[in-house]
Amino acid sequence: MTAPVPFTAPVDGGELAGGVWHPDAPGLPLLAIHGITANHLAWARVASALPGTRILAPDLRGRGRSGDLPGPFTLNHLADDVARALDALDVPRVMVSGHSMGGFVAVRFAQRHPDRAESLALIDGGLPLPWPADIPADEVPAVVLGPALERLRRTFASPAGYEEFWRQHPAIGPWWNETFADYVAYDLVGEAPALRSSVSEAAVSVNALELYGEDGYADALAGLRLPISFVRAPRGLLDGPPLYPPEVVAEWRERLPGMRVSEADDVNHYTILMTDDGLRQILSALDPSIHHPNPYPKETPA
Repeated sequence: MTAPVPFTAPVDGGELAGGVWHPDAPGLPLLAIHGITANHLAWARVASALPGTRILAPDLRGRGRSGDLPGPFTLNHLADDVARALDALDVPRVMVSGHSMGGFVAVRFAQRHPDRAESLALIDGGLPLPWPADIPADEVPAVVLGPALERLRRTFASPAGYEEFWRQHPAIGPWWNETFADYVAYDLVGEAPALRSSVSEAAVSVNALELYGEDGYADALAGLRLPISFVRAPRGLLDGPPLYPPEVVAEWRERLPGMRVSEADDVNHYTILMTDDGLRQILSALDPSIHHPNPYPKETPA
């Protein structure tokens, strides 16, 4: 697969890192925003399938090569970081895509910088989640993220040991491919025998509590007036129950009647983005050659 061209952009507290695929491609770029414990290489397979599209993918604050940036880590701050990265890259307007928590950052970006967002593609993310029943707030990150949070507290003696940890993941190991291998290798920082994930547990703990529609998020999503696509994975973070029960998607289809909703088949929360089976089911939401008209046309003056 083609490697992205690295970039950095000045933000509060330091520099935001990321990568650009197909930097000379014409037309409107695609801004690709990764999930809560991920990095920009999660989008590598999408980039390989869209060689005619410039794809801009940051490492969010507290992740990847942006892992040492300090807080605040809120969705609003992450969205503003992304806008600063677009400034540095001299990109005024983009199509916006987000996977998992990246969908929430995408929504906040579209809300806070509406003149910069042409459309929104939410890949198994971005719609408020149902609060886990009878779970105190301080336990939510561990309950929701499971092994993803566990790895942030561990050290690994070698890159091979870290890869083996990932290969045991029930939603990733059986579908292991080059995309997962590169993504995992990029996440590893430090020195042997105390290698660790680049992801900040402090950042994850903040963001995990922001995925339930509070602090005005649900109203921000409901108030967007641009083309929105949502693709749901039928299996979730551990290859079991989905992140989004069908009734949650149905509720948001009613609240956003212009939103295009599609159901992916036989993929989980990770493989929907990082395998060929998932890729073929999300490209219609991401491909700029497929026009999705705005269901909210601008009003003309009387």
